[in-house]
This record gives sequence, structure tokens and C-alpha cells, in this order.
Amino acid sequence: MKLAPLFDKVVLKQLVAEETTKSGIVLPGAAKEKPQQAEVIAVGPGGVVDGKEVTMQVKAGDLVIYSKYSGTEVELDDEKYVIVKQSDILAVVEQ
Repeated sequence: MKLAPLFDKVVLKQLVAEETTKSGIVLPGAAKEKPQQAEVIAVGPGGVVDGKEVTMQVKAGDLVIYSKYSGTEVELDDEKYVIVKQSDILAVVEQ
């Protein structure tokens, strides 16, 4: 099954949270912070949203940083995804 976002929505797959700190301390499950970095899985077509023309700026495969409390979490085929508006994406990580 495949997710196909509508309008200005973007499907993201979160990157794995760090299990240890830089100093080597192992974090228990409750202490791990939800990562804000994700890979773009699918992108909506854009179009007119709330009376404004929206052009999509990201594409599948991009690594992005998004707002901490944005989006809707969904689970599909035992995989967890986050669906956000394009405006909730703060930056594209260039490698």
C-alpha cells in the first residue's frame, strides 16, 4: 500500500532517534527525543490551497527538518510516517 498526499501535504519518515549521547551515555526509551529530521517519502501535487498558489519545494528522497509539534502520525504496513504541510518543513538538509 502506498500513501499519496493531497494538495500541499508531504509524507515523511522519521530518522532513527539517537540511542546514546555524544559522551556515550545510553538513553532509556522515555528519554529519547522525537527526531525532527526525516526523509521525504511522497509529495502532494501542490495547487491552490486557501486561495494561494502553492508550488512544492521538496521532492521524494530529500532529507528535511520539520517543526517539532507538527503533522499527523500514521502507521501503514508496520511503518510509521508523519504527514505535514509543506509550510511545516523548516529546511532541506543538503549533503
